[in-house]
Amino acid sequence: MDRIQKIVPADKAAYYAAKARWDSIAKPLGSFGLLEEMIQKTAAVQGTPDVDISSRAAVVMCGDHGVVSEGVTQCGQEVTAECAKAIAEGRSNINAVAAAFNTEVIAVDAGMAADVDCEGLIKRKTVRGTRNITVENAMTAEETEAAIVTGIDTVKLLAEKGVKIIITGEMGIGNTTPTAAVASVLLGLPPEKVTGRGAGLSSEGMERKISAVKRAIEVNKPSAQKPIELLRKIGGAEIAAMTGLFFGGAYYHIPVVIDGVISAAAAAVACCEAPLCREYMLASHCSGEPAGKGLLEYCGLTAPINAGLRLGEGTGGVLLLPLLDGALALYRNSHRFDETNIERYAELT
Repeated sequence: MDRIQKIVPADKAAYYAAKARWDSIAKPLGSFGLLEEMIQKTAAVQGTPDVDISSRAAVVMCGDHGVVSEGVTQCGQEVTAECAKAIAEGRSNINAVAAAFNTEVIAVDAGMAADVDCEGLIKRKTVRGTRNITVENAMTAEETEAAIVTGIDTVKLLAEKGVKIIITGEMGIGNTTPTAAVASVLLGLPPEKVTGRGAGLSSEGMERKISAVKRAIEVNKPSAQKPIELLRKIGGAEIAAMTGLFFGGAYYHIPVVIDGVISAAAAAVACCEAPLCREYMLASHCSGEPAGKGLLEYCGLTAPINAGLRLGEGTGGVLLLPLLDGALALYRNSHRFDETNIERYAELT
């Protein structure tokens, strides 16, 4: 955990060198919009204007939640284990999307209730499912720290393998309920404003879910000024592990992509604890869940994709990669003002 305290700002010289390269391309200044900013930001993270995202990995953190006993989900938590196994074996939604963009998929058991017999699943279980947050804390301080360290250590291993960009993903039945609770506290909004239907709920189910979020906050009394404690009280093991991915990206200088609302909640916790983390984050899409936009704004980020995505597993995050690849093709290969008879555009105020 001491690595969190050693996070330093990204390289501003590389950021402005990348901007100068963009401005040298024979096109209107800033005309590739948010994607220019993302390439500049990635240059700052990597410490060079020669941006490289050729080696990429999606990390799917998996965990279970005791709050499912409150009837806040359409299916049982046994589905978490089934889906985690499918991801580890390359058969799930994220695997299909990631394969299209040359992205490795890694599944990690950060806190599932069941043990899964699967060679491809990385076993880093910190708790056998969190406790029911409507009646007690989700985790102990030790379990929370262990889950965060799992995320940081995962980034370390990927950095050693030469991975250049990481996409965050999760799998955990019931995890939109603690996410709504975290969002409610961090954003200072009532549970009704940040709670969505998750994987699908009836109106009666939504009432139970909102009630569960309210009770979780009333019982545990989390504080927006104590983000790690917030995770312990009303979070989840996979949410804490994703928070660790964001800490690790900032420490090991690898850009980390936010996927949907659960990933965004983890990113917001990381920003609250270590504000410099936002310099190492890229937003992919604005989730169709109610808290999605607010959590990204909390991190000071804007997502280029707004398509109502809410599948999870990192699927939306991976869709940022072809946009970045396209931006890099222009950044690296297009003709430049000093190679043409086109007059350079001036920056007007």
